[in-house]
Amino acid sequence: MPSLKFTYKRLFIISAFMLSIIGVVFIYSAGTYWSAIHYEGEIPFYIKQSVYLLLALIVFYTVSNMPVFHKEKTWRSLYLFSLILLVLVLIPGIGLERNGSQSWIGLGPLTVQPAELVKITTLMYLSHQLSKVPSGEQVVRLRHFLLIIIPSALIMLQPDFGSVFILVVSSFILLFIARYPIKLYVAFIALGVIGLIGLIAAAPYRLKRIEAFIDPWSDPLGSGFQAVQSLMAIGPAGLLGHGFQQSRQKFLYLPEPQNDFIFSIILEEIGFLGGCFIIALFCLFIYSGMGLALQSTRSSDFFAISSLVAMIGFQAALNIGVVIGLIPVTGVTLPFISYGGTSLMIIWFIVGVIVSISNRTT
Repeated sequence: MPSLKFTYKRLFIISAFMLSIIGVVFIYSAGTYWSAIHYEGEIPFYIKQSVYLLLALIVFYTVSNMPVFHKEKTWRSLYLFSLILLVLVLIPGIGLERNGSQSWIGLGPLTVQPAELVKITTLMYLSHQLSKVPSGEQVVRLRHFLLIIIPSALIMLQPDFGSVFILVVSSFILLFIARYPIKLYVAFIALGVIGLIGLIAAAPYRLKRIEAFIDPWSDPLGSGFQAVQSLMAIGPAGLLGHGFQQSRQKFLYLPEPQNDFIFSIILEEIGFLGGCFIIALFCLFIYSGMGLALQSTRSSDFFAISSLVAMIGFQAALNIGVVIGLIPVTGVTLPFISYGGTSLMIIWFIVGVIVSISNRTT
């Protein structure tokens, strides 16, 4: 009979692959018309995503068989490298601006978003640092917080609030797993509220997003546009939806439906039950990933796998919450499913790292 770890690993990889295939299928449905109108003559999104998936699987296979990702010095070097990229992306002429954020670096036909890499390197390097704290000892160390604060500050300069939010929440989940004192979280929440007020004061468009979240119909053609169009896609779909490729909102009503709001189109076409199936796949991914974490023999491996799985799960929950109107719009993609080569390869890089760590026997 297969070992428990092998069973978890198989479920982990299968659920990730199924989510990626669903992504390609619905990028074909959601993005074909948008691509034809706005990118006439270019390769359709679903073909690009298929190529990206093939490359992502190659990345996964390569990384999952590389023991170098077990070592702390690897993640220390990658953490420093990712910080350098965060600085470079802020330099005019190197960083590329999209939708008001200077978050990408162009490499020929490809673009790289350093914030995606730094989320991984921060969690991995912090995991190794936390594993050095003696078991059962509750020690608060400034360097643990500096590892989180420095990349978060650099990302906010872009600005990219969504990435910062995911990085900070995932990091504090890791600190919680590492048994940091609970009383600290009260102070963290208070500081977070103060910081949020400061961010809103610095960029009034964030206040408009909150107002649109509270009442999107107060400005249905402005700040509430995406939320309204998303709800108009979901509301009439019912249990089974209108049928595959039968979405109406993808016809230039919901902007770039293959990206952040692709779950709206999924719900519109295959309904509540179809959406529940995709959420169940994410739950299976998280369950099997945490199973791999619990099978670890080293605290650093347990921390690393747990934090990476938590990050992906939190990002998925955040995106779905935005789409169904439970959370203000944040500009966060749905892991494995939203269109984008960099994000897909990064997510499969994470899967490869987790599998590589779980393969370690010494």
